[in-house]
Amino acid sequence: MAKILRIYPENPQENLINEVIKCLNNGGLIIYPSDTIYALGCNIFDIKAMEKLAQIKKMKLEKAQFSIICNDLSHLSDFTRPIDTSVFRFLKSHLPGPFTFILDANKSVPLAYKGHKTIGIRVPDHPIPQLIVEKLGHPIASTSIKDDDEIIEYSTDPELIAEKYDHLVDIVIDSGYGDNVASTIVDLTSGEPEMIRQGKGII
Repeated sequence: MAKILRIYPENPQENLINEVIKCLNNGGLIIYPSDTIYALGCNIFDIKAMEKLAQIKKMKLEKAQFSIICNDLSHLSDFTRPIDTSVFRFLKSHLPGPFTFILDANKSVPLAYKGHKTIGIRVPDHPIPQLIVEKLGHPIASTSIKDDDEIIEYSTDPELIAEKYDHLVDIVIDSGYGDNVASTIVDLTSGEPEMIRQGKGII
């Protein structure tokens, strides 16, 4: 059964964040809030956790396009090829924020991303995922939580999310109601911004 931790952005308790870090380091899966929607996350370097994440999404890991959640742009060089100054300035002007930016992947990406030519980078404007990544010491892999409802695309109620994913994840962070608009996806691989999906972020 998933453990529900009530952590609020105004005052995230360090002991609860540490519990989340311990869970991730032990291969656990978490559900966490962001500046857009609630999302599923795990340790990007734990291949078994990544496989569990793919299973929940009913896809093979090699086909999965899980975003990488960072707390700033300092991790870019760990996952992406060198980027132009103009692209970096563009990223810096929009992050943190409700965007997923597609960039060229480098050859030193984690095992679960091997063979991927591109990679999606997110820096949410939300203290909880930022704190998690900061304390963990590296980014986490992430994927959005879809709703079964035909009208509401994304689940917003953490209690209902916890019920649905009770036996699939280890921790659900309840941070109050989430948004139901996903991030805006922008492809930067050509050096010029190309809109892939209009979401919460405005370019």
